[in-house]
Amino acid sequence: AWVNFNGLGTVAIRASGNVSSITDNGTGNYTVNFSTAMSNVNYSVGGTAGYDDASSMGTINPKVFNTGSMRFVTNYVNGAQSDYQFVSIQIFR
Repeated sequence: AWVNFNGLGTVAIRASGNVSSITDNGTGNYTVNFSTAMSNVNYSVGGTAGYDDASSMGTINPKVFNTGSMRFVTNYVNGAQSDYQFVSIQIFR
């Protein structure tokens, strides 16, 4: 599964594969909902977060692995959770 979305304001998916929706759980806190569930929770997650002017890059930190969804947060370098304009997540099983 993969998704590229705008995490600022109202969350909006730009493009995706095997992702039905994104849930905005608060500042820098999201849930990726899968169209087709994973066979188990032993999958790998990678991703990036940032702005179009490259002024600040964030980190992706997976928090909860479920077969039907995956919850993660985006953080500034100092650890504070933050929304980002460009968020891309890749999930491999």
